[in-house]
Amino acid sequence: MHGQDAHATPVLTVVVALFFVGIASGQTLKSKLVDLGGGVSLELVELTPGEFLMGSTLEEKAWATGIEGGAAPGTNRESFEGEAPRLMRIKDGFAIGRTEVTMAQFRRFVEESGYVSDAEKLGGRTQCFDREWRGYRFGSTLVQPWKEMEGKSWRDPNFPHPLREDFPVVCVSWNDARAFCEWLTAREGAAGRLPAGLEYRLPTEAEWEYACRGGSKESHYFWWGNEIEEGEGRLNISAIDFLPGRNKTWPLAKVPWSDGFAFVSPVDHYGERGRNGFGLADMCGGVWEIVLDHFDPTGGHEELNPAGENPRPVCRGGNYFDVPGNARCAVRLGLRGPAYSDSRDGFRIALGKPRGKKPDTN
Repeated sequence: MHGQDAHATPVLTVVVALFFVGIASGQTLKSKLVDLGGGVSLELVELTPGEFLMGSTLEEKAWATGIEGGAAPGTNRESFEGEAPRLMRIKDGFAIGRTEVTMAQFRRFVEESGYVSDAEKLGGRTQCFDREWRGYRFGSTLVQPWKEMEGKSWRDPNFPHPLREDFPVVCVSWNDARAFCEWLTAREGAAGRLPAGLEYRLPTEAEWEYACRGGSKESHYFWWGNEIEEGEGRLNISAIDFLPGRNKTWPLAKVPWSDGFAFVSPVDHYGERGRNGFGLADMCGGVWEIVLDHFDPTGGHEELNPAGENPRPVCRGGNYFDVPGNARCAVRLGLRGPAYSDSRDGFRIALGKPRGKKPDTN
């Protein structure tokens, strides 16, 4: 299968210099390259303050649970998006990763800091694909393709294909993602490269959706518009791709084309066509992206919604396994807790004003 060659050469650095990116709205956005050492870099795109509509319409929710969207009808999942789109304002400029954090970038963090992820700790577990899974068996006992496993982590997410260093890192928790950001803040600060008053952190939920919509002032289903057919060649989602070593695709609703990967694709694999109006890659599909906010089932917030008791971090954007209706700009879910990790979950970082404090509970 394309992109899953065991002999593929890892791509560690996507860009080589500071440059400017023109976007559809006519703006010019500055791109910042961060050297992580060991030949590994991380790129951020600087976004200016602006406005967007958060959430979805009744028509969008109906499409998501219809024949093309394929999301399960009769659940309350779409209600998490709010009753209607709401105007949100991003008051402070910030920078955000052009892509999700990759295996190579997370590995640099672990090598330099000695960090041990939540899944790797004593008693740690992570949600992974069950290689013994052969189908849902809807006619008898429902069998899910995912189960919690010990001994698996970002180093080995139990994918049925070789790993690549330019895959987005998965099986990382909210705690792990924040630790990466704290390491990068300390590293850049010690080198005198951290702008005054800023820190590396996870984006807030509002920052994430603003970034995902790519500068659009309208409430589109996807960053390119409302038609999933126009998404061909733009995103990694459930599509017409055989599972490795099998002659079956993922069941349930899917897009009617091959995106090249039954599981996760390399970051920015789709190039310019896969980048939104801000030049950001993989904002829909790919892997769920963990953000800073605590989950409010009534909808997202303009300002950070901090974690309190029983914190449940928010994840956004859908993943490689998702049906089309679950990979829209407005889709949002709450994780089980700050230590929870999954082989469908990753993260991208932001650089901005400090937001929130790390809770004491896991």
